[in-house]
Amino acid sequence: MILTDGPLGLREWTDADVPVMSRLFDDPAVAYRTPLPTPFDEAAATAYLAMIRRTRAEGTRLHLAITEDGGAPLGEVLLSLSDGALGYAVGAAHRGRGLAARATRLLTGHAHGVLGLSRVVLRIEPDNAASVAVARAAGFRLTGEPPATVRSNGRAHTLLTWAHHAPAATP
Repeated sequence: MILTDGPLGLREWTDADVPVMSRLFDDPAVAYRTPLPTPFDEAAATAYLAMIRRTRAEGTRLHLAITEDGGAPLGEVLLSLSDGALGYAVGAAHRGRGLAARATRLLTGHAHGVLGLSRVVLRIEPDNAASVAVARAAGFRLTGEPPATVRSNGRAHTLLTWAHHAPAATP
């Protein structure tokens, strides 16, 4: 799968990406906000790639590398096909450039237009200002749904739901 908005591209992860994946995700900020294991060495990256391939084959999730001009991965955007939950992580060296918002908009449009999902959601901790900014920039709106609490990497995450609804069909 390849999705693009011009220079930004989303593509499948490959075996050649394992060392880059390890460098991108072996980061305290990623470990703090996501369920990715820490440390995220090449063995963890190899296991993660195997999980990505399994969930893709099962038709339950998409995990796509974020690239510019088809180059090396700069991060990841993922989508659960069962509940429309979208997530992302961008490597520390690539943050602050709008990559997460652009990748989120691109995959959200694909989810609505091609996959037929009527709603895509982001689940974000209230104090995660960067992700709240991504949600707003990508056109998501905070819902009134009760917060959810999940545990990963030794801590509880209280998450608020942000939603993006498919545009109404034109008659």
